[in-house]
Amino acid sequence: MLIRAFYISRSAGPQTSTITGSILKTALVFNKVHHITGVLCQGTGFFLQMLEGERAVVNQLYGRILRDSRHKDVEMVSLHEISQRKFSHWSMALIDLSDTDPMVMMQHPEFDPYSASSELLSQQIDEWVVSGKPIRN
Repeated sequence: MLIRAFYISRSAGPQTSTITGSILKTALVFNKVHHITGVLCQGTGFFLQMLEGERAVVNQLYGRILRDSRHKDVEMVSLHEISQRKFSHWSMALIDLSDTDPMVMMQHPEFDPYSASSELLSQQIDEWVVSGKPIRN
C-alpha cells in the first residue's frame, strides 16, 4: 500500500548548506534503496517534506526523522493512502525557499507553516515545485 506522509519541522540549529546537504545525502541513499520519493522544502528555519512509498517503509523513515537531532518540533501534517506518486521521478528533490519568496516574507505574515491547513501547505508545495526550480535527484 502506497502512502504520502507530509510533515513539518524546525531546524534544530543554524540552517546551513552543510546541514541541508547532509539531510539530502542521507535521504538519497535511503530513498533509492527503499523506493521512497518526495520533496524537501527548506525555508527560513523550517522544513516541509512529503514522502511517498510503502507504508511500513515510510513509517520507519518517519521514526528516524523524529529521532534526528537536526530537526525539532516535528509534526505530521497529513498521512494518507495514494494510488499514484506525485514525485515519481525524484528519490528526493530540494526546494530552497529564498528569503525573498513572497510566502516566506513578512508580506504574508499569515503563512505560519505550523498553523496553516494541510490543504494550503500542499497547494503551496505544488506551486513551489512548479516555480521553485527544485534540485532533482
